[in-house]
Amino acid sequence: MNSRERVLNLIAGKPVDRPPAMPITMMWAADLIGAKYHDYATCAEIQAAGQIAAARQFGFDHVSVISDPCCEAADLGAAIFYPPDGPPAIIEEKALLADAATLSSLRVPDPHRVGSRMANRIAAVRLLRKQMGDTHLIEGWVEDPCAESADLRGINTLMMDYYDDTEFIHALAEFTVKNALKFATAQIEAGADIIGLGDAAASLIGRELYDEFVFPHEKWLVDGIHAAGAKVRLHICGRAIQLADAIAKLGCEIVDLDTMVDLKAARAAMGDRQVLLGNVHTVNAVKNGTVDDMRRELAKCRADAGIAWIAGAGCELPRHSPAENVRCFAEVL
Repeated sequence: MNSRERVLNLIAGKPVDRPPAMPITMMWAADLIGAKYHDYATCAEIQAAGQIAAARQFGFDHVSVISDPCCEAADLGAAIFYPPDGPPAIIEEKALLADAATLSSLRVPDPHRVGSRMANRIAAVRLLRKQMGDTHLIEGWVEDPCAESADLRGINTLMMDYYDDTEFIHALAEFTVKNALKFATAQIEAGADIIGLGDAAASLIGRELYDEFVFPHEKWLVDGIHAAGAKVRLHICGRAIQLADAIAKLGCEIVDLDTMVDLKAARAAMGDRQVLLGNVHTVNAVKNGTVDDMRRELAKCRADAGIAWIAGAGCELPRHSPAENVRCFAEVL
C-alpha cells in the first residue's frame, strides 16, 4: 500500500503494514533543502520542495503546509515580525484587536487574494497535490478558534476576556471559525485530504472554560471541514490531558498529542477508536537522543496508544535533529 492508503486505512480501522509516520516538519524541512525559513514560510514552491524531500527521503506518509500560526492573522491586518531564518511571529504589543471594538469592522478576507499569505498556502497545497498525486496524504492547515483569537487579541488579554468579556469571546471565536472554514475549504478545493488544526492556546485554559467557550466553536469548525470533504487532524501543544474526553467528542480523525500528555491516560479518556498521533519527546529523543532512544520511545508510544496510532513527535521536529533519528519514525513495525 502507498502512504496515503496507509493513513486512510488506519483511520478507517483497516489493517496497515506499519504505523503511518506523520511528524510535523517545518524548520527541519527547510534546513533539509538549504532554504532560509522566511523563504520556506512565504514561498509555496520552496515549501513544497521541502515537504516532498522530507517525505521521500525519510518515508513520511504525508506532506503538509503548516509553517507558522500567523498566516490568517497577517491577511486580517495583524502586525507580524518576519525574521530572515525563523518563523513569523505575532507582535503582541501591536495586537490587531487591542481595542475589542475593532472586531466589528473586520471582514473575512478572500483567501485567494493575490500576494496574500493564505493564497500562498493554497498554492502550496496545489503544488503538493500536483507533484505527489495520490501517493501521500496532503495536509492543509488552519488555526483553531482559541489560537486565532489569541493571535488577534493578544494571548494575555484574551485570557482576561474569558472572565471580563464573555460576549466578545463568543463573537471573536465565531469570526475566526468563519474565516478558518473559508480558508480550509479553499485548501480542500486545491487538493487537501486533511486539514490540520492548531490550537496551542486551548491548553492554557481549564476544562470549564473550554467546554463553554472553545468546544462549541471547535466542533463547528470540525463539522464544517467534514462537510467540505476533508478529514481533520487536531494538534494542541502543551498539557491538554484535562481536555481529552471533550476532544474525543469533536470527531477529529486524528488527535496529535504533545510530549507532556500521557498517552495511556489519553487513550483511556478518548476510547479505543480515536486515532492518536505522537508523542515522542521532541528534545530528549528526537534532537538529543540516540537511535536506540528513538526506538524505545516509539515502542513505548505504540504500546501506550495501541493499534490506532500514528508515529510522530510531541511537536515540530527541532532543527538539527539527526537524520538517523528522524528516519526511525517510518521504521516502526
